Amino acid sequence: MARGTNLYFNHFGNADEQNLINDLAYESIKMYGIDVGYMAKTYSDTDDILNETSKGYFAAHSQVVMYIRNVDGFEGEGDFLSKFGVEIRDRITFSVARREFAETIQADQSISRPREGDLVYLPLNKKIFEIKFVEHEPTFYQMGSLQFYDITCELFEYAGERMNTGFSEVDTIMDTHSTDIFVDTQLLLQDGITPLFTEEGNRILSEAEDRSDASSESDRDFDTITDSDNIQLQTDADAIIDFSDSDPFSEGGTF
Repeated sequence: MARGTNLYFNHFGNADEQNLINDLAYESIKMYGIDVGYMAKTYSDTDDILNETSKGYFAAHSQVVMYIRNVDGFEGEGDFLSKFGVEIRDRITFSVARREFAETIQADQSISRPREGDLVYLPLNKKIFEIKFVEHEPTFYQMGSLQFYDITCELFEYAGERMNTGFSEVDTIMDTHSTDIFVDTQLLLQDGITPLFTEEGNRILSEAEDRSDASSESDRDFDTITDSDNIQLQTDADAIIDFSDSDPFSEGGTF
C-alpha cells in the first residue's frame, strides 16, 4: 500500500491553483477597496542600553489599495471621557493583497511586509491610523499559499515624530503640533528628515541659531533672578515649615 497523500490530488502544491486564488484576491480588493496612503516608519537614534528608540520619522509616502473590513463603523473603545479629557480610540481593519503590497510599498519604501508603527492615511475621514497588529495568516493557507494581510489600526496620536513624506495632509501635522524647539534649526541629511548629531550625540544646529555666545538681557536677568530668588524662597520656606515638629500620626517620631 502506497504511503502519503493521493498522488492524483494536490491541494497544497499546485502553482496554477495558487496563482488563480492570488489573482482573485487581488482583483477583489482592487474592485471593492479604496486608495489609502502608506507611510513606513524609520528610526534614527537607538538607546543601546534599553534597546529602544526615542522618536521615529516618516520620509516617504505611497498609494496602495486596501479593503476596509469594518462594515458597521469603527471598532475599538470609540469616544469616551477619561481623566485626561476626551479621547478617541477608533479602530479599523484593512486587508491588503500581498501582490499589491509587493508591487507598491515594497518597491517604493523597501519594506517586505506591513509593520507595526507604520501609518495609514484614510481619505474618507481624512484621518491617520497607526498599525497596531499585522495578521499574516488571515486565511489559513488556501491551496497552500497566503494571499493577503489583515492590518489592525488605531487612530494615530502624534508624539513629536518628524514627517517629510511629501504628502501635505500628513506633513502639516508636524508643522501644527510639534513642540520640538529644534525642528526649524537642526541640520538634516539630504533626505530632509534625518537629523545630524556629533560624535558625542549632541544636535548640530545651523549657525544662525547657535546661541552658545548669546548674552541677551533676558538671559542675564534670568540668571540673576534665579540665584537671588532661590535664597529668598528658601529663607521664607524655613520660616513657614518647621521640620522639627513632631508628627501627630507617628509613634513619637518626627517628620
